[in-house]
Amino acid sequence: MVAASDRTGRIRPDDILAFATLRNEKIRLEYYLRYYRQMGVNHFLIVDNGSDDGSLEYLSEQDDVSVWTTEASYKRARFGVDWLNWLQSKYGHGHWNLVVDVDEFLIYPFCDTRPLRALTDWLDASSIKSFSAMLLDMYPKGPIDAFPYREGQDPFEIANWFDSGNYAVTKNKKFGNLWIQGGPRARVFFPDNPARAGAQQDPLGQMGPLLRLCQLDPYGSAARAEPGL
Repeated sequence: MVAASDRTGRIRPDDILAFATLRNEKIRLEYYLRYYRQMGVNHFLIVDNGSDDGSLEYLSEQDDVSVWTTEASYKRARFGVDWLNWLQSKYGHGHWNLVVDVDEFLIYPFCDTRPLRALTDWLDASSIKSFSAMLLDMYPKGPIDAFPYREGQDPFEIANWFDSGNYAVTKNKKFGNLWIQGGPRARVFFPDNPARAGAQQDPLGQMGPLLRLCQLDPYGSAARAEPGL
């Protein structure tokens, strides 16, 4: 990876950091950054994997974004996990780190009235180092191509439907945490064998999308409980 715009010198000791990888996501970046800025993220560390739609240039203009670029294989980097692990190991120690793709939006209790700092303060006071979340597929009512997305638009204005009751929850034998499968992928593509919906996903890690990384903590990935995405 090569730093295209390194502003990590501006990171303060108590800042909340967000990490992401992307390729050709310019249309989503305006709302993504606005959403998490309003939530309380102080600095974004992003890996651009060879975008040619202006994503890199847009991110390089943002005062609270540090961006790296690479043309290397996303798959060989374990779908970007290796890149983000390196960034977190270098810049994330002692911080609350939020790992979210540019089409993922964290929802937590009272998030409409309380900033992310309120959640991390509660986690700190409770000696909890990570916060897990279910990854829920949202979609529009009707044909997907009937609802074109506009740059900067709140995606929930379009994608405001989800599967509410076709999920199976099992305990992951390797890590001891919960594995959630189901959702539209199971309903549409695997109706006769819903368990296959998550068969090609990596086993869930022990960390959630939000974690406080300490110097001695081992860290593998920020896997979420994916309902068959």
